[in-house]
Amino acid sequence: MRTRTLVVSLILFCLAVFTAAFVVYDRSQVTSETATVDKTPLVRDYSPIIGPEDAPVTIVEFFDPSCEGCRAMHPYVKQIQAAYPEKVRLVLRYVLFHKGSEEAVRILETAREQKVYKPVLDAVMEAQPQWHDDPDIKAAWDAAKSAGLDVEAARASMNSPEIDGIIQQDAADVKGVGISGTPTFYVNGEKLSRLGPQELYDLVTSKVESSK
Repeated sequence: MRTRTLVVSLILFCLAVFTAAFVVYDRSQVTSETATVDKTPLVRDYSPIIGPEDAPVTIVEFFDPSCEGCRAMHPYVKQIQAAYPEKVRLVLRYVLFHKGSEEAVRILETAREQKVYKPVLDAVMEAQPQWHDDPDIKAAWDAAKSAGLDVEAARASMNSPEIDGIIQQDAADVKGVGISGTPTFYVNGEKLSRLGPQELYDLVTSKVESSK
């Protein structure tokens, strides 16, 4: 039943992606902590994690909060994690290909400081059509506030050296790994070769099975 649902979701996903302005800028079990691409780590110790810290399967998503493809995949990633709540964690790496992306990342990082990262992420992604590729991302701030962000405190800390460092290191790793489009997924160090909900589900499932 889950596979059938994901197949249907894949069809809907393809239609959504190809009708939207989706831009691509042209085992043994291997854990993402140790996996590298061209000697660049896929996960840093500061990287935001959603899911169990000790999950045997790690999805690393190179993620641009203003990317329409990232928004399209977001609910499917959540479905996959819901299917394997104890087995799968998500690690987000930031990619800044679009207008407004850096400020959106700063919103997310202040939400992490305030321990409301996940609800703010969901809200900002849901509101993305209202601020996507716009240097004025007031709608993203409004969405974050509705999800529990203390906006005044966030604006006071959004340009901290710590957040600057996260953005700079992720930018360097994006270059080091060779990321040219978003979203780009790795599962336990293996790159998803073809983007789609079913393809991601199948790769995650294979890693879950091999971890038993």
